[in-house]
Amino acid sequence: MAKLELKDMNIDQLRSELTSTEASYYDMKFKNATSSLHNTSEIKTVRRDIARLKTRIREIELESSTEKRDKIQSRRRFAKKVKK
Repeated sequence: MAKLELKDMNIDQLRSELTSTEASYYDMKFKNATSSLHNTSEIKTVRRDIARLKTRIREIELESSTEKRDKIQSRRRFAKKVKK
């Protein structure tokens, strides 16, 4: 999964991609334990994809929380000016 693909996705798409990727990761782990997985390096790439997805989801969450915080702080500054 390329970094550019993640930038174009919204948070709902990222979460659905995360659940499907995690499901395939657990399936791969099971197949690896039963010795039916042929390419074990896929586990590593899927695990890194999961980390990329979680990181991008967290970035979006932090962007929205800082916007809310900035709005609240500006309201408080305005309220202080009005009281003076």
